[in-house]
Amino acid sequence: MAAAEPATSQTAELDAGRADAERIAREMVRRRTFGIIAHPDAGKTTLTEKLLLFSGAIQLAGTVKARKSRRHATSDWMEIEKQRGISVASSVMQFDYRGSVVNLLDTPGHQDFSEDTYRVLTAVDSALMVIDAAKGVEEQTIKLLNVCRMRNTPILTFMNKMDRETRDPVALLEEVESVLGIQCAPVTWPIGMGKSFRGVYHLLRDEILLFTAGEDRADQEFETVKGIDGLAEMFPREIEQLKSEVALVRSALQPFDLAAFLDGTQTPVFFGSAVNNFGVREILNALIDWAPAPRTRDAMLRTVAPGETPFSGFVFKIQANMDPAHRDRIAFLRVCSGRFERGMKIRHLRINREIKVNNVVTFMASSREQVEEAFAGDIIGLPNHGQMQIGDSFSEGEALQFTGIPYFAPDFFRSVRIRNPIKVKQLYKGLQQLGEEGAVQVYKPVSGGDLILGAVGVLQFEVVASRLENEYGVDAVFEGTTITCARWVTGGDKRMLAEFERALAHNVAHDASGNLAYLSPNSVNLQLTQERWPELKFHATREHAAAPG
Repeated sequence: MAAAEPATSQTAELDAGRADAERIAREMVRRRTFGIIAHPDAGKTTLTEKLLLFSGAIQLAGTVKARKSRRHATSDWMEIEKQRGISVASSVMQFDYRGSVVNLLDTPGHQDFSEDTYRVLTAVDSALMVIDAAKGVEEQTIKLLNVCRMRNTPILTFMNKMDRETRDPVALLEEVESVLGIQCAPVTWPIGMGKSFRGVYHLLRDEILLFTAGEDRADQEFETVKGIDGLAEMFPREIEQLKSEVALVRSALQPFDLAAFLDGTQTPVFFGSAVNNFGVREILNALIDWAPAPRTRDAMLRTVAPGETPFSGFVFKIQANMDPAHRDRIAFLRVCSGRFERGMKIRHLRINREIKVNNVVTFMASSREQVEEAFAGDIIGLPNHGQMQIGDSFSEGEALQFTGIPYFAPDFFRSVRIRNPIKVKQLYKGLQQLGEEGAVQVYKPVSGGDLILGAVGVLQFEVVASRLENEYGVDAVFEGTTITCARWVTGGDKRMLAEFERALAHNVAHDASGNLAYLSPNSVNLQLTQERWPELKFHATREHAAAPG
């Protein structure tokens, strides 16, 4: 009998392993992780609020219009966001809906924060594109759609603000197809617009949802009528026009194709009014029914499947001072495979060190709560004491460096000096932390002197100045500089790199991660420098948490 014990123990381990794998598979299928993309003022933050409202995650929607009000959008938690009524930082919100676990990532709409948006889009499995139906496709929408296309991200589209005077719905779809190069498949169709907006017709369910204005009630219901002819007596003129438009849509446009949506070539289109809650539930249900569960992820050595039992994930965002009282830093980690359990040991691959994480959180914007476990698709927050960087990968031991999270060379530059020299330590600490989270790029000149800040958009400088004052008590002055472009410099010969650094000390700096960079006054100077140092490489982008090249 004793001889059978090892076999029994081995069988028990195999059974436990199978049970664990089955649970990981079940939980993975329940996850939906998506980001919302839009041009500024298209209604993205309002829609985010209403998705939370309909899911039951919140009971009263904030308002982004009344800036003097004490209510603000849940996803806008920074002081400057509340003052200006804009989103400047990405927010993460997790909630349950219809048996699924939804991870919603709200991104800044303003083009000056496109880097933060790009990083967030590397962590999602699908995207919801919001378009102002009065304005159509706008510049930032084009840029963000192109970012999604790099990864073939499935996209749902919401034509917002139908309660206002808008452009012709057919013309809107034609513009989306011609400008964005993605096939449109309308799922709901508007009945009128502006003051004559009556509701939408659901093409797949053959029913009409009647529009009723209403702003912040979680229990709002909309009357549903089966079939187009159901409202013939109430709205005879609108119904005849609707029949004509639906016939045109069915003959001229492609029907919804789930496979085409999942490969990123077709977008299902919904019409509605986020501020009035109308059309929001249909979007939320479509995300649960159609959006993909966690997908495979590319790492340097292989592709990682979400159903694999060992845990793995990567940091796509670092946020300082989400809780100003504790001056904390949180690393946002996308779980790519397996199961994360609080207290487990994971390997921080860049520094090749094993860490034990006991304090793990999930998010509702700036609010957070302790989490015991997480699965592929989830976004969790790890406490960061300065060791973690954007792009860092973690696993249960395997060398899985996830790829595809680039830094872009900045387009705008400012030098920084402090009004009160006594607070120079706070200035350096603040800029170091804000540089780590990607709010701005920080360069320390080799020859000394003022720190140089680089940004993709000028509004980033305003945000950094505000955060330095509010979060670090630093009153800093940002001034113009002669620098117009920056490039990261690499080379195989360390002695040559050292010689380059000595010879061009007045134009060479190190970024927040210690990478060597050349700061040039103009493009001609940059070109001449590259010609004089042909053995060195000058990079306009670099991978996060990895040396360029």
